[in-house]
Amino acid sequence: MKSQTATVTGCGSETCLCAGAVALQPTATVNGVALHEAGHRPDPVNLIARAYGELLRQQAVKLGLLEPHPGWIAPELSVADRQVITSMLDQAAGFEPPTDAACRDYFEANRHLFVQGQTLHVRHILFAVQPGDNVHALTVRAEGALLELSRQGVHPDRFAQLAAELSDCPTRAQGGDLGWIGPGDCAPELANELFSQKHSRWGMGVHPRLIHTGLGFHIVEVLGRHKGKPAPYEEVRVLVADELVRQACVKARRQYLRRLMEQAQVEGVDLEGADASWVQ
Repeated sequence: MKSQTATVTGCGSETCLCAGAVALQPTATVNGVALHEAGHRPDPVNLIARAYGELLRQQAVKLGLLEPHPGWIAPELSVADRQVITSMLDQAAGFEPPTDAACRDYFEANRHLFVQGQTLHVRHILFAVQPGDNVHALTVRAEGALLELSRQGVHPDRFAQLAAELSDCPTRAQGGDLGWIGPGDCAPELANELFSQKHSRWGMGVHPRLIHTGLGFHIVEVLGRHKGKPAPYEEVRVLVADELVRQACVKARRQYLRRLMEQAQVEGVDLEGADASWVQ
């Protein structure tokens, strides 16, 4: 008897049009301008950065500071474009210089931030972020190395070994050793985390979390510490004022971006609660 072969044509069969199809996430847009090509959605961190950049680019075009872009996909911002946008933000973030009373109040509440002669012997592993990199994958890689170095009983030489294997900094040849550094000898984000935070006095060893700077992600280990001594207000008055100006600038830029967000039509990306590098 001739055998019969049943032909399955329902959804999920080999003949189904949806078999093997990849569900594509929607294209994210800002005021109708796409942030990426269809089917090539960036990781969340890069997508948020693109959204804020496009939001600011469109505002600069509206103010006549940049030329309109004819394409339907948001252009990559050039160095010149970023300089124009930064100047636009600085003008929008106008504020009065801090008073001496405000500076004194801040100094009294944050004496731990103003210490003279404080230095740390530090080594680090840098995971550099380059344009187009998969930031999520890079973060996972960095966190994996941090987890290994944070385990009890890890061999003392392991940090230097991983620095030589993984670090994108020339100090990898010295096991990531930066030597003795002060707050002014490193990136502002590193200085803030290692010298300015109250919890930064956690002691020696590997810092409990990744530190993100403009270069990328850092794993940091403190090998030695010189505590220094508290500075009198008169000697750090300018530093205090600079810090208050920086904080006021960050606040003003954040408010400016918030207003632009409220006036824009943003689809496919959630900017609520997501900060932007432009505010720093």
